[in-house]
Amino acid sequence: MAALPSLRQLSYLVTLSETLHFTEAARRSFVTQSTLSGGIMELERLLGGVLVERDRQNVRLTPLGEQVVARARVLLADAQDLMRLSREMSEPLTGDLHLGIIPTIAPFILTQLLDEVHRHLPKIQLHLHEAQSEKIVEKLEHGSLDMIILALPFDTRGLKVAEIFQEDLVLVYSKQDQTCTNVTSLDDLDMSRLMLLEEGHCLRDHVLSACPIGDRKTDHRIKASSLPTLVEMVSSNLGYTLLPEISLKQHILQYHQELNNKRIANAPTRTISLVTRKSTPLQNEFDVLADILKRITTTTRA
Repeated sequence: MAALPSLRQLSYLVTLSETLHFTEAARRSFVTQSTLSGGIMELERLLGGVLVERDRQNVRLTPLGEQVVARARVLLADAQDLMRLSREMSEPLTGDLHLGIIPTIAPFILTQLLDEVHRHLPKIQLHLHEAQSEKIVEKLEHGSLDMIILALPFDTRGLKVAEIFQEDLVLVYSKQDQTCTNVTSLDDLDMSRLMLLEEGHCLRDHVLSACPIGDRKTDHRIKASSLPTLVEMVSSNLGYTLLPEISLKQHILQYHQELNNKRIANAPTRTISLVTRKSTPLQNEFDVLADILKRITTTTRA
Protein backbone atom coordinates (compact mmCIF):
# COMPACT_ATOMS: atom_id res chain seq x y z
CA MET A 1 0.00 0.00 0.00
CA ALA A 2 1.36 3.42 -0.97
CA ALA A 3 2.33 5.82 1.80
CA LEU A 4 -0.48 8.20 2.75
CA PRO A 5 -0.30 11.84 3.82
CA SER A 6 -0.48 12.39 7.56
CA LEU A 7 -3.07 14.56 9.26
CA ARG A 8 -0.22 16.70 10.57
CA GLN A 9 1.04 17.38 7.04
CA LEU A 10 -2.46 18.23 5.90
CA SER A 11 -2.88 20.51 8.91
CA TYR A 12 0.33 22.35 7.99
CA LEU A 13 -0.98 22.96 4.48
CA VAL A 14 -4.39 24.16 5.69
CA THR A 15 -2.78 26.58 8.15
CA LEU A 16 -0.45 27.89 5.45
CA SER A 17 -3.45 28.42 3.15
CA GLU A 18 -5.01 30.63 5.85
CA THR A 19 -1.90 32.73 6.49
CA LEU A 20 0.03 32.56 3.19
CA HIS A 21 3.08 33.10 5.39
CA PHE A 22 5.41 30.29 6.49
CA THR A 23 6.55 31.95 9.72
CA GLU A 24 3.00 32.70 10.88
CA ALA A 25 1.76 29.25 9.84
CA ALA A 26 4.58 27.64 11.83
CA ARG A 27 3.74 29.79 14.86
CA ARG A 28 0.08 28.76 14.71
CA SER A 29 1.10 25.12 14.32
CA PHE A 30 3.52 25.32 17.28
CA VAL A 31 6.46 24.06 15.21
CA THR A 32 9.54 25.60 13.66
CA GLN A 33 9.37 27.04 10.18
CA SER A 34 11.73 24.37 8.89
CA THR A 35 9.50 21.62 10.34
CA LEU A 36 6.41 23.06 8.68
CA SER A 37 8.19 23.63 5.38
CA GLY A 38 9.61 20.11 5.46
CA GLY A 39 6.17 18.64 6.18
CA ILE A 40 4.65 20.41 3.19
CA MET A 41 7.53 19.38 0.92
CA GLU A 42 7.04 15.75 2.00
CA LEU A 43 3.30 16.12 1.29
CA GLU A 44 4.13 17.39 -2.21
CA ARG A 45 6.41 14.41 -2.73
CA LEU A 46 3.72 11.96 -1.61
CA LEU A 47 1.09 13.54 -3.85
CA GLY A 48 3.44 14.00 -6.79
CA GLY A 49 2.66 17.66 -7.45
CA VAL A 50 3.45 21.21 -6.38
CA LEU A 51 1.01 22.52 -3.80
CA VAL A 52 2.58 25.86 -2.92
CA GLU A 53 4.35 28.47 -5.04
CA ARG A 54 7.07 30.25 -3.12
CA ASP A 55 9.22 33.29 -3.83
CA ARG A 56 10.76 36.01 -1.68
CA GLN A 57 7.67 38.19 -1.66
CA ASN A 58 4.68 35.85 -1.96
CA VAL A 59 3.25 32.49 -1.02
CA ARG A 60 0.28 31.18 -2.97
CA LEU A 61 -1.46 27.88 -3.49
CA THR A 62 -1.41 26.17 -6.85
CA PRO A 63 -4.71 24.90 -8.29
CA LEU A 64 -3.76 21.43 -6.99
CA GLY A 65 -2.96 22.95 -3.60
CA GLU A 66 -6.39 24.58 -3.41
CA GLN A 67 -8.11 21.27 -4.14
CA VAL A 68 -5.98 19.44 -1.57
CA VAL A 69 -6.77 22.08 1.06
CA ALA A 70 -10.51 21.72 0.45
CA ARG A 71 -10.32 17.95 0.94
CA ALA A 72 -7.89 18.27 3.84
CA ARG A 73 -10.36 20.45 5.73
CA VAL A 74 -12.98 17.70 5.50
CA LEU A 75 -10.53 15.02 6.62
CA LEU A 76 -9.34 17.10 9.57
CA ALA A 77 -12.92 17.86 10.65
CA ASP A 78 -13.77 14.16 10.44
CA ALA A 79 -10.67 13.32 12.48
CA GLN A 80 -11.73 15.79 15.17
CA ASP A 81 -15.20 14.25 15.20
CA LEU A 82 -13.61 10.81 15.61
CA MET A 83 -11.73 11.99 18.71
CA ARG A 84 -14.88 13.59 20.10
CA LEU A 85 -16.84 10.37 19.45
CA SER A 86 -14.55 8.45 21.76
CA ARG A 87 -15.04 11.01 24.52
CA GLU A 88 -18.78 11.14 23.93
CA MET A 89 -19.11 7.37 24.29
CA SER A 90 -17.24 7.33 27.60
CA GLU A 91 -18.40 10.69 29.02
CA PRO A 92 -21.49 12.07 27.27
CA LEU A 93 -22.48 15.71 27.73
CA THR A 94 -19.05 16.79 28.96
CA GLY A 95 -16.14 18.89 27.71
CA ASP A 96 -15.87 21.90 25.40
CA LEU A 97 -18.55 22.92 22.93
CA HIS A 98 -17.80 25.67 20.43
CA LEU A 99 -21.00 27.40 19.31
CA GLY A 100 -21.20 30.00 16.53
CA ILE A 101 -24.01 32.55 16.42
CA ILE A 102 -24.84 35.43 14.08
CA PRO A 103 -24.99 39.04 15.35
CA THR A 104 -28.68 39.52 14.54
CA ILE A 105 -29.63 36.72 16.96
CA ALA A 106 -26.93 36.74 19.66
CA PRO A 107 -27.95 39.83 21.70
CA PHE A 108 -31.52 38.63 22.11
CA ILE A 109 -30.98 35.11 23.46
CA LEU A 110 -27.49 34.86 24.96
CA THR A 111 -28.33 35.60 28.60
CA GLN A 112 -31.05 32.98 28.74
CA LEU A 113 -29.03 30.54 26.63
CA LEU A 114 -26.04 30.67 28.98
CA ASP A 115 -28.28 30.22 32.03
CA GLU A 116 -30.07 27.23 30.51
CA VAL A 117 -26.87 25.54 29.30
CA HIS A 118 -25.37 25.95 32.77
CA ARG A 119 -28.50 24.39 34.26
CA HIS A 120 -29.05 21.50 31.85
CA LEU A 121 -25.49 20.86 30.63
CA PRO A 122 -23.42 21.57 33.76
CA LYS A 123 -20.40 19.62 32.54
CA ILE A 124 -20.27 21.41 29.18
CA GLN A 125 -17.88 24.34 28.79
CA LEU A 126 -19.60 26.54 26.21
CA HIS A 127 -17.40 28.72 23.99
CA LEU A 128 -19.29 31.36 21.98
CA HIS A 129 -18.15 32.72 18.62
CA GLU A 130 -20.11 35.59 17.06
CA ALA A 131 -19.66 36.17 13.32
CA GLN A 132 -21.60 36.59 10.11
CA SER A 133 -23.28 33.58 8.51
CA GLU A 134 -20.72 32.77 5.82
CA LYS A 135 -17.90 32.77 8.35
CA ILE A 136 -19.52 30.53 10.94
CA VAL A 137 -20.73 28.05 8.31
CA GLU A 138 -17.18 27.86 6.99
CA LYS A 139 -15.79 27.32 10.50
CA LEU A 140 -18.38 24.63 11.16
CA GLU A 141 -17.45 22.77 7.99
CA HIS A 142 -13.75 23.03 8.87
CA GLY A 143 -14.29 21.68 12.38
CA SER A 144 -13.46 24.91 14.24
CA LEU A 145 -17.05 25.09 15.51
CA ASP A 146 -19.24 22.24 16.74
CA MET A 147 -22.63 23.87 16.10
CA ILE A 148 -24.00 27.20 14.89
CA ILE A 149 -27.19 29.19 15.34
CA LEU A 150 -28.16 30.49 11.92
CA ALA A 151 -31.06 32.25 10.20
CA LEU A 152 -32.44 30.53 7.11
CA PRO A 153 -32.80 30.73 4.19
CA PHE A 154 -29.07 30.22 3.84
CA ASP A 155 -27.09 27.60 1.97
CA THR A 156 -26.41 24.96 4.63
CA ARG A 157 -24.60 22.75 2.08
CA GLY A 158 -25.92 19.42 3.27
CA LEU A 159 -25.38 20.12 6.97
CA LYS A 160 -27.69 18.81 9.69
CA VAL A 161 -30.40 21.38 10.51
CA ALA A 162 -32.88 21.60 13.39
CA GLU A 163 -35.40 24.41 12.87
CA ILE A 164 -36.12 26.30 16.08
CA PHE A 165 -38.73 28.91 15.09
CA GLN A 166 -39.85 31.14 12.24
CA GLU A 167 -40.29 34.87 12.66
CA ASP A 168 -41.52 37.81 10.63
CA LEU A 169 -39.53 40.92 9.82
CA VAL A 170 -41.43 43.95 11.12
CA LEU A 171 -41.58 47.44 9.61
CA VAL A 172 -39.88 50.07 11.79
CA TYR A 173 -40.14 53.75 10.88
CA SER A 174 -40.02 57.25 12.34
CA LYS A 175 -43.29 58.82 13.46
CA GLN A 176 -42.26 61.75 11.28
CA ASP A 177 -42.21 59.50 8.20
CA GLN A 178 -45.59 60.11 6.61
CA THR A 179 -44.82 57.70 3.74
CA CYS A 180 -45.10 54.70 6.08
CA THR A 181 -48.17 55.76 8.05
CA ASN A 182 -50.72 54.09 5.78
CA VAL A 183 -48.54 51.23 4.54
CA THR A 184 -50.19 47.83 4.93
CA SER A 185 -48.12 45.76 2.53
CA LEU A 186 -44.53 45.45 1.34
CA ASP A 187 -45.79 46.52 -2.08
CA ASP A 188 -46.75 49.95 -0.67
CA LEU A 189 -43.22 50.86 0.43
CA ASP A 190 -40.86 53.29 -1.26
CA MET A 191 -37.81 51.06 -1.73
CA SER A 192 -35.50 54.03 -2.20
CA ARG A 193 -35.85 54.73 1.55
CA LEU A 194 -35.18 51.17 2.72
CA MET A 195 -32.28 51.08 5.24
CA LEU A 196 -30.17 47.90 5.28
CA LEU A 197 -27.36 46.17 7.12
CA GLU A 198 -24.02 46.04 5.30
CA GLU A 199 -22.94 43.21 3.00
CA GLY A 200 -22.33 39.89 4.75
CA HIS A 201 -25.33 39.91 7.07
CA CYS A 202 -27.87 37.27 6.10
CA LEU A 203 -30.66 39.53 7.37
CA ARG A 204 -29.77 41.91 4.55
CA ASP A 205 -30.21 39.10 2.05
CA HIS A 206 -33.52 38.06 3.63
CA VAL A 207 -34.86 41.58 3.20
CA LEU A 208 -33.55 41.94 -0.33
CA SER A 209 -35.06 38.60 -1.34
CA ALA A 210 -38.47 40.22 -0.95
CA CYS A 211 -37.63 43.86 -1.66
CA PRO A 212 -36.66 44.73 -5.25
CA ILE A 213 -34.09 47.55 -5.25
CA GLY A 214 -32.60 47.13 -8.73
CA ASP A 215 -28.91 46.47 -9.25
CA ARG A 216 -27.30 45.75 -5.87
CA LYS A 217 -23.85 46.62 -7.23
CA THR A 218 -24.93 50.20 -7.87
CA ASP A 219 -26.84 50.55 -4.61
CA HIS A 220 -25.04 53.32 -2.72
CA ARG A 221 -27.46 53.86 0.16
CA ILE A 222 -26.03 54.17 3.69
CA LYS A 223 -25.65 50.76 5.34
CA ALA A 224 -25.45 49.86 9.03
CA SER A 225 -23.00 47.46 10.66
CA SER A 226 -25.42 46.36 13.42
CA LEU A 227 -29.09 46.42 14.36
CA PRO A 228 -28.66 49.20 16.98
CA THR A 229 -26.95 51.36 14.36
CA LEU A 230 -29.78 50.61 11.95
CA VAL A 231 -32.29 51.75 14.58
CA GLU A 232 -30.37 55.00 15.08
CA MET A 233 -30.43 55.64 11.34
CA VAL A 234 -34.19 55.16 11.22
CA SER A 235 -34.53 57.32 14.32
CA SER A 236 -32.83 60.13 12.38
CA ASN A 237 -35.57 59.73 9.74
CA LEU A 238 -33.12 58.62 7.06
CA GLY A 239 -35.59 55.96 5.99
CA TYR A 240 -37.34 52.86 7.33
CA THR A 241 -36.17 49.29 7.93
CA LEU A 242 -37.38 45.75 8.62
CA LEU A 243 -36.28 44.25 11.94
CA PRO A 244 -36.58 40.68 13.27
CA GLU A 245 -39.56 40.09 15.52
CA ILE A 246 -37.31 38.77 18.31
CA SER A 247 -35.40 42.06 18.48
CA LEU A 248 -38.63 43.97 19.07
CA LYS A 249 -39.78 41.52 21.74
CA GLN A 250 -36.43 42.10 23.44
CA HIS A 251 -37.05 45.86 23.44
CA ILE A 252 -34.50 47.08 20.91
CA LEU A 253 -36.74 50.15 20.52
CA GLN A 254 -37.26 50.84 24.23
CA TYR A 255 -35.36 54.13 24.17
CA HIS A 256 -36.85 55.29 20.88
CA GLN A 257 -40.29 56.69 21.53
CA GLU A 258 -40.01 58.51 18.20
CA LEU A 259 -40.30 55.21 16.30
CA ASN A 260 -43.30 53.14 15.29
CA ASN A 261 -43.42 49.49 14.24
CA LYS A 262 -46.07 47.34 12.62
CA ARG A 263 -46.54 44.09 10.77
CA ILE A 264 -47.24 44.35 7.06
CA ALA A 265 -48.41 41.88 4.44
CA ASN A 266 -45.85 40.08 2.25
CA ALA A 267 -43.01 40.89 4.66
CA PRO A 268 -40.04 38.52 4.50
CA THR A 269 -39.53 35.88 7.19
CA ARG A 270 -36.54 33.99 8.52
CA THR A 271 -36.16 30.64 10.28
CA ILE A 272 -33.80 30.42 13.25
CA SER A 273 -32.04 27.05 13.21
CA LEU A 274 -29.39 25.06 15.02
CA VAL A 275 -26.93 23.55 12.55
CA THR A 276 -24.11 21.02 12.80
CA ARG A 277 -22.17 18.57 10.65
CA LYS A 278 -23.91 15.33 9.74
CA SER A 279 -20.89 13.46 11.07
CA THR A 280 -21.07 15.13 14.49
CA PRO A 281 -20.42 12.86 17.48
CA LEU A 282 -22.26 15.39 19.66
CA GLN A 283 -25.80 14.30 18.80
CA ASN A 284 -26.85 14.29 22.46
CA GLU A 285 -25.59 17.85 22.94
CA PHE A 286 -27.23 18.90 19.69
CA ASP A 287 -30.62 17.55 20.78
CA VAL A 288 -30.43 19.12 24.24
CA LEU A 289 -29.30 22.48 22.85
CA ALA A 290 -32.11 22.45 20.27
CA ASP A 291 -34.64 21.84 23.05
CA ILE A 292 -33.14 24.67 25.11
CA LEU A 293 -33.33 27.07 22.17
CA LYS A 294 -36.95 26.17 21.46
CA ARG A 295 -37.85 26.75 25.07
CA ILE A 296 -36.07 30.10 25.54
CA THR A 297 -37.13 31.53 22.20
CA THR A 298 -40.75 30.70 22.98
CA THR A 299 -40.36 32.70 26.19
CA THR A 300 -38.37 35.46 24.50
CA ARG A 301 -41.00 35.97 21.83
CA ALA A 302 -43.99 35.81 24.19
